[in-house]
Amino acid sequence: MASTGDIKNGIILKLDGSLYTVIEFGQNKTARAAAKVWAKLKGVDNNRSIEHTWNSGDNVYPVRVERRNYQYLYKDESGFNLMDTNTFEQIIMSESGIDRPDLYKDGQECFVLVNTETELPMSVELPPNVNLRVTYSEPGMKGDTATRTLKPATVETGATVMVPLFVNNDELIKVDSKTGAYVERVKE
Repeated sequence: MASTGDIKNGIILKLDGSLYTVIEFGQNKTARAAAKVWAKLKGVDNNRSIEHTWNSGDNVYPVRVERRNYQYLYKDESGFNLMDTNTFEQIIMSESGIDRPDLYKDGQECFVLVNTETELPMSVELPPNVNLRVTYSEPGMKGDTATRTLKPATVETGATVMVPLFVNNDELIKVDSKTGAYVERVKE
């Protein structure tokens, strides 16, 4: 058990029988009333996003979670097939438990969040950035780099990423796995 002073971004809390990860938190202090701690929470075992407020010093119930290295193998009608890189054990996750499913490619490294109390997988995350090859993009105009103009590009996973005009077909780019935004070109 912990108190509201232990809340930080990324921690997973048990609240009303469901698990939530803390996206953002803060504290409100007023002259007359006791301090309040608020948090924006995203459901781990459901797709809900909520805001919750506690009185300062209230008890919260964090859940111990392990990040285990897995490799994405393939997707079929049963879901996303993943393999533990240490034990070679395979699991199947539904698309609702996958973070940014449009950015996964065969052989991609990923992390499975496992609840240590039940040993059940909760969700799957990608590393902060992933390298993907551009399969199609409209050609850009030569010399048109003065503005921050973007164009759509299709990457090898089928996802569409907005890229600068100088990015061409068959180039390797780095994509932010949280937002799906272009980061930079990758030298080969």
